[in-house]
This record gives sequence, structure tokens and C-alpha cells, in this order.
Amino acid sequence: MGNALHQSDLTGLKLLNRGKVRDIYDVDADHLLIVTSDRLSAFDVILSQPIPGKGEVLTRVANFWFKRTESIIANHLTDTPLQDIVTDAGERELLGDRAIVVRKLKPLPIEAIVRGYIIGSGWKDYQKTGAVCGIELPQGLQMADKLPEDLYTPSTKAEMGEHDANIDFDRTGDLGGHELADQVRGN
Repeated sequence: MGNALHQSDLTGLKLLNRGKVRDIYDVDADHLLIVTSDRLSAFDVILSQPIPGKGEVLTRVANFWFKRTESIIANHLTDTPLQDIVTDAGERELLGDRAIVVRKLKPLPIEAIVRGYIIGSGWKDYQKTGAVCGIELPQGLQMADKLPEDLYTPSTKAEMGEHDANIDFDRTGDLGGHELADQVRGN
């Protein structure tokens, strides 16, 4: 793994989005280039110090699971080689194994989160309301306690610099359609 890549700046491709970790470029009508940087994000804040090789590891792990599950569910991966899209050898070298060419798909307008423990934003919600994403929980839970059962606790997908917001299941149906919300939750 090479040097840390805090942000990609590719020539010849239009940057569509720079998220907390990934930079997304427009390739053509059907494809995108996703570059997983070495940026570190904590509590929806991008820290200034990247972790060298993080983007390559994340990409390899994701690709492993996409390939492993492709017989179960279709995914966005393509067989298009990076050199067909990023023609500059120097830029390809900087990207290493951080970049993949994918099919354009419509993203879910939510984060699909399954919690086994009461922590983070779920803990904050519980302290205020006794519930997480509209799901009532037993009284007296302490931070980081194991929940009685795993919970599907969706949130919005916030813009960079903003915080994701927990939402109840009905709101996920309003955002993405009720049939799709049921499918994501596993009903």
C-alpha cells in the first residue's frame, strides 16, 4: 500500500460528490468511478489526518463481499478495468486498489443500521425519549448495554458536515417507498 490519499483529484472525469470517505466521479451515462480515500470520519466529521491504506482495505473487503454475494443479490460492480477509465498512469498509481468502476444505480435515501447495543445516536435518542427510531426500549438501560434483540434503526443520509438523523420505520417508507423499506428491513 502506498502513501495516504486524503482526496482524489482526477483529470478528465467530473467529480460528482466528495463524501466523508468516498469521491465519486461521472464516467458515462451508465457508469461511475468510486474512489475510497484514506480519510477518517468520526461522528460525521472528517478528520485532517488520513490513515494510509484505509481506502484500499475498505475497497478490497467490500469487493470480496460483493463477489461472494453476487449469486444472492445483484450489485453495482462491473468488469471494466480501471485503465479504461483513468488513462493517466500516474493517477492510476495514486489510486492503487482504492478505485472501482460501477454501474449507476439509484441510491437508497437512508442509512440502514442494525443495532445490537445502545450507543452513539441511539443512546442520545434513548436518553431523550426512551426509544430509538420510534422503538420503545426497556427502562434503565446504560450506555453500551446489549439490547434485548437486534434492532433495525434507519437514519437519513446527511450531507457532508451534517449529522445523520435517526428516523422511524414509517419515515423510511415515505422516503424510499414502503415496499422497498420492508425489503431493506428484511420483511
